[in-house]
Amino acid sequence: MTGEDARAAFLAWFAAERRAAPLTVEAYGSDLAQFLGFLTQHLGGEPDLAALGALRQADFRAWLAAMAADGSGTATRARHLSAVRSFFRWLARRQGVDNPAVRLIATPRSKRPVPRALPPPQARGVAEDVAELSDDAAIQARDTALFTLLYGCGLRIAEALSLDVRDVPRADAPLRVLGKGSKERIVPVLPAVREAIAAWLRLHPNPVSDAPLFLGARGKRLDPGVAQRTMRIYRQQNGLPEHATPHALRHSFATHLLAGGADLRSIQELLGHASLSTTQRYTSVDEAHLLEVWRKAHPRA
Repeated sequence: MTGEDARAAFLAWFAAERRAAPLTVEAYGSDLAQFLGFLTQHLGGEPDLAALGALRQADFRAWLAAMAADGSGTATRARHLSAVRSFFRWLARRQGVDNPAVRLIATPRSKRPVPRALPPPQARGVAEDVAELSDDAAIQARDTALFTLLYGCGLRIAEALSLDVRDVPRADAPLRVLGKGSKERIVPVLPAVREAIAAWLRLHPNPVSDAPLFLGARGKRLDPGVAQRTMRIYRQQNGLPEHATPHALRHSFATHLLAGGADLRSIQELLGHASLSTTQRYTSVDEAHLLEVWRKAHPRA
């Protein structure tokens, strides 16, 4: 059986027994055709089952490197590798051709983007001026409290909107936040945040303990889309960049803390990151700012 015969048999099985969608079958077929075409050139002839079983890690790496040289991005190479792995699993189960080398190849991973924060004046401006978008005093107080909370405490939008009235801390107590994975963390609350929330609670239509802290127009828990739309309108009217979203206020919280001298481990706890490596992305933001300042200020830059 040639590699092309094996590809055709695999696709027939994939469509019939796995009931894969036609577009998925077509994509897998294209990915495998590209792989077999590379092997034909790489090995000097069309591969058969024996040749597929004898492929080494170096052969698979050469294939991925060739795709990268042709301009294929990380996501494309990862998709092709996933198709090839499925093909080799089928070969092992149906044709008795087991090649462990393909399982040892690491999946290409995209580098996580650097968090994009707002400069301190813009981040403060959102919290202070977002109320100007509405003529309703209650909505003004609600939006001011919400965006002040996002920037002042570094909460995710879902975390802020999941709060109930009873979760508002009293006196100087910290805020207890239930984050990802149902992990609770403690976040200090700035006086400005306390004042904004207190002002909103004075206008809250139903400030009982089990009521949502942030309510929408219909009296139910505020939808994230409403907050995102409010931020979108604000940035359009005030000339903010496209990355100015509610989540950018969380990035701003962490970035400005780091620039002010806070250590990474403390920022990790405040953000509720499970891994310090996630928090370390903010060091790149600070380094980028330092380099930009250097380029603008140094006479020889």
